[in-house]
Amino acid sequence: MTDKLIITMAQLTQSVGDLRANADAMIAVLQGAPDSDLVIFPELQLIGYPPEDLVLKPAVWERAETELNRLAAATAGTGPAMLVGSIFREDDKLYNGLALLEDGRVKDVRYKVELPNYGTFDEKRLFASGPMPDPVEFRGVKLGLPICEDGWLPDVCEHLAGLGAELLISVNGSPYEIDKDDRRETEVFQARVEETGLPLLFLNRVGGQDEVVFDGCSFVLNADGETVHRLPDWEEHMRTTQWTRSEVGWSCAAGEVEKWDTHPADIYNAMIVGLRDYVNANRFPGVVLGLSGGIDSALSAAVAVDALGADRVWCVMMPSRFTSQESLDDAAGCAKLLGTKLYTIPIMPAIEGFDAMLNDSFSDSNVDITEENIQSRIRGVTLMALSNKFGHMLLTTGNKSEMSVGYATIYGDMAGGYSVLKDAYKLTCFKLSEWRNRNKPSLGLGPDGPVMPDAVITKPPSAELREDQKDSDSLPDYEILDPLLHGLVEEELSVSDLVSRGFDRETVIRIERLLYVAEYKRRQAPPGVKLGTRNFGRDRRYPITNAFRTV
Repeated sequence: MTDKLIITMAQLTQSVGDLRANADAMIAVLQGAPDSDLVIFPELQLIGYPPEDLVLKPAVWERAETELNRLAAATAGTGPAMLVGSIFREDDKLYNGLALLEDGRVKDVRYKVELPNYGTFDEKRLFASGPMPDPVEFRGVKLGLPICEDGWLPDVCEHLAGLGAELLISVNGSPYEIDKDDRRETEVFQARVEETGLPLLFLNRVGGQDEVVFDGCSFVLNADGETVHRLPDWEEHMRTTQWTRSEVGWSCAAGEVEKWDTHPADIYNAMIVGLRDYVNANRFPGVVLGLSGGIDSALSAAVAVDALGADRVWCVMMPSRFTSQESLDDAAGCAKLLGTKLYTIPIMPAIEGFDAMLNDSFSDSNVDITEENIQSRIRGVTLMALSNKFGHMLLTTGNKSEMSVGYATIYGDMAGGYSVLKDAYKLTCFKLSEWRNRNKPSLGLGPDGPVMPDAVITKPPSAELREDQKDSDSLPDYEILDPLLHGLVEEELSVSDLVSRGFDRETVIRIERLLYVAEYKRRQAPPGVKLGTRNFGRDRRYPITNAFRTV
């Protein structure tokens, strides 16, 4: 029995499906921590998280077993042991589990009990729930190993404490959401410490995976609830923690307690991580986007430059006869401040060509939104042509307010491979733009100073698809629209609920209808960074054909 433990926390990124690369990264950490007793890794680190239906392939199970045995072999001799998350098959059931690797073998395995099945999580579709676990014996110490959701609810931790666990190690795959970092520490896991009287290590991963991003923000709590370690947000980090047993139990020596991002820096860095990792993991040389002179494209371009560097971002201005000189100047100003190249490709020849093509078919019809959408689709085709020719991924620039009500053109400005603003309401875009003009994000590769002219932020938003067009011609002011949408989307409120909050009844009815009828557009939209509790995609899954209304 030992009275001292050295535990290394490995806050890593991942490559979903690349089991060999993930295993190689863990072996490198192991070799870099020769004086540790135990090295711990995030949930399902060998497979990557969330793996979705990938784990249903028998070839994945086989490779997981092979790579886990290779990891186990790396622990032979006098070096550290490892706690590694992987998938396990037993009695024709698949489990999300955690293996203790020591002395060159898989010494013990524990399965996840609480399977989340909400929001971005779909684990009951994939895994069986494990039995209530016993503590794992490690060098005379009883370790409780709640896996992610097992620590977010009290039962598993209380069960482990009741069986004599002396220390809780919670490995997680916990995606970023606004305010979630503080909630994990001060609400959820401090409650587990208080309930069990045990110290706790919380380990999370970093990096982007499709729509979700992981912010790290790992920490250690002693049994009195004091935070004695905080790992940084957003970055890979290895932290060695020193543990000592006394007559009152185990405690961890104090280390560095990092400061995590506050708003809106956290949102901006989440966008950087999501876009950077999506582009790099899918091997795009860079991104191309339409730069209109408006705030959404300016903010998207700024995030892209901060994520990838100016040399990997290609901006394109596509003016029509409705494009103002102010927009031309503002787009040029954005490109200059960001240091990106800006191409100008006028679309009037294509508009005139479509007018001629459709003249006979449209001869008995008035000009309406159809002609506006043609302009947007011409721009989409132009940008996709550049993407196809040169390989850069097309970045869309629509925000959540627009996507909520269908204020976007399918096969037009919705065309593309990724959207950093997909979960950002319009007022959030204003806030982020104002913040970025005064601050450089910690992860940013872009300029130190402003990234867009002030006029981009202060002028009334417009799609510029007809003369003197403003967003307010079709939509309520964003100061009204965004809180209303938050109530409908994030809170699932009814019309009467929102009217009781002071919203105009007819406005709420109209916006609720627009929200529902735009579902078919959102189903065809590209993925984008999840920021809040109910993003359009993994979090909110509504039928396209839907006759329900709350009035």
